Amino acid sequence: MTSLYILLCILTIACICLAWLYGRLLGEIRSLHGQLEEIRRGSHIELAVGSRQKGLLALCRLLNRVLSAKDADYHLYQREERLLKQNITSLAHDIRTPLTGASGYVQLALECEDAEKEKHFLSAALTRMEELADMLEKLFLYTKLTSDDFALAPEGQKRLQALPLLGECLLGFHEQFERVGCAPEVVFEQEDYRILGEEEALRRIFQNLIQNALLHGSGGLRILQYGKGPAAACHAPAQSEASISGGCIVFENPVPEGNPMDLSRLFDRFYKADPARGKASSGLGLFIVKELMCRMGGTVSAQLDDRLFRVTLEFADLPPA
Repeated sequence: MTSLYILLCILTIACICLAWLYGRLLGEIRSLHGQLEEIRRGSHIELAVGSRQKGLLALCRLLNRVLSAKDADYHLYQREERLLKQNITSLAHDIRTPLTGASGYVQLALECEDAEKEKHFLSAALTRMEELADMLEKLFLYTKLTSDDFALAPEGQKRLQALPLLGECLLGFHEQFERVGCAPEVVFEQEDYRILGEEEALRRIFQNLIQNALLHGSGGLRILQYGKGPAAACHAPAQSEASISGGCIVFENPVPEGNPMDLSRLFDRFYKADPARGKASSGLGLFIVKELMCRMGGTVSAQLDDRLFRVTLEFADLPPA
């Protein structure tokens, strides 16, 4: 009888302890619920519990990590949304500038009675419309490149001879080079230099880099091709005979003094070194270069040495013929 009484006492004490622990656990859960409710209303408190129970502490730490990650994602989303709104506003201004200019020149041509001046005004209007068309084309290509479904067709990838294609691109900018009073200098180690790529993609890369030099340079453009080798070798002529597979092409031009340039952001979408955005540019040219190079298996980098701006295109090796 005594043993049964002792067992009954032990069970009673155990039940009381379990009830106390259960009540404390419910209290901690209610406390966590209240703290989560405060966080839902906008508070930035960190969850805390008074219990030393390992499972509850582990749950509290996990919830804090989840909430911290959620806050970081939300702040990143807010920054990206603000940046996107700023970029859309700036892009709308950039598009409106050549459109307004073209409209003004057409109006002047309509009111002009001098045939020579009329021709000049119409030519200027045509230039502004060409600037606008180029910006819209870049914007369209940007939307394609940022789509998850976009990819260069494998059947479109082929061995391309770079020099003739580059020559065609330079010829398309003949008038602009004459306007700034300079001629591009082209130096290829191998005139038969070939790369694996998509022709229209490579053409757009060359066009964007030429246009970038004309818009933001201070006169003069050198385009150099070096043979296969490490990245450092692409910034100076190779000392030994190089293969025509791999290798790089370098575009370099001087830039004006006082031109702020953040190299870490240079290939970002909509980035423009000129904060006033006074030139007819979408800020997408170098971003498109980077994306197209990446999709062709290559890389692009930029350096600025004593006001000499250099963009280096490094291409993947050609597969065996």
